[in-house]
Amino acid sequence: MQISCAFPPGPDVVDHVVLAEELGYERAWMFDSPALYTDVWVALARAAERTSRIGLGPAVLVPGLRHPLTQASAIASLAELAPGRTVVAIGTGFTGRMALGLAPLPWAQTREYIAQVKALLAGEQVEVDGAVVQMIQSEGYAPARPIDVPIVVAANGPKGVAVAHELGDGIMTVAGSGNTEFDWCASLVLGTVLDDGEALDSERVFAAAGPALTVVYHGMYEGDPSAVEGLPGGAEWRARLAAVPERERPLTIHKGHLLAVTELDRPLLDGDLIAAFTWTGPAEQGRERAALAAASGLTEILYAPMGPDIERELRAFRSAFD
Repeated sequence: MQISCAFPPGPDVVDHVVLAEELGYERAWMFDSPALYTDVWVALARAAERTSRIGLGPAVLVPGLRHPLTQASAIASLAELAPGRTVVAIGTGFTGRMALGLAPLPWAQTREYIAQVKALLAGEQVEVDGAVVQMIQSEGYAPARPIDVPIVVAANGPKGVAVAHELGDGIMTVAGSGNTEFDWCASLVLGTVLDDGEALDSERVFAAAGPALTVVYHGMYEGDPSAVEGLPGGAEWRARLAAVPERERPLTIHKGHLLAVTELDRPLLDGDLIAAFTWTGPAEQGRERAALAAASGLTEILYAPMGPDIERELRAFRSAFD
């Protein structure tokens, strides 16, 4: 089991990646949500210049945010800065599109986009929007093609899994779920390692794991607004959200995504729910969860630390597996 980490691009992210490398994390992935964070490629490039071992990549890139050639050129730029360390995850989009008021892309479009990016990195000509495009950078202005960068496909349902089999070097899932069909199965994991005797409803736990609980409500609402009412406090949360003008609701729902709990979401915080929906618990419980996940096919954990003390979260999670 590889232990990696994941961060939103921000002012301190490079320092956090440097620390993650020192602590022995396998890779540092960064989120791609331009409405919420600064540019993922700039942050990854900065991290590449201050590290030498840790793997680096975006998780996940969202088709539609960038032209396939623009995306391929960005991948090539990072591969030049971090040769042998660059990885990429591509999916249909969750917050990256929903914060723009858009639904996730259909898998047919996502498949075409992944195929186009892979072909461009291979040095091939590709038709995009009726025009033929190709990476034609002169020698010294990009790595020589083909550019070999692993691409994992972020998918959970059967259509996405099929695309991962066809075009991916692996698959990326959510909530620590594995998939035995793939040699490389990575998954995002959220939560916090409890201090000895620490209560689940402490303010530190709410700050470090609360955003992981509230995103469950956000995801369920985006899939089916009525479904959120099946969760504790969901009906009241939906009523509060209804007071927000409809055009502004995507911004309200996703503000602070995996960063902090908003005033709208604060009443949802509950220690038992955090324990149920996240990997929050004592260190030994995290090891037990990881063992179960590995048995289900998970090969890489992407731990996303949250709250005001990212250094503490990184150290506590990594030490749980030493």
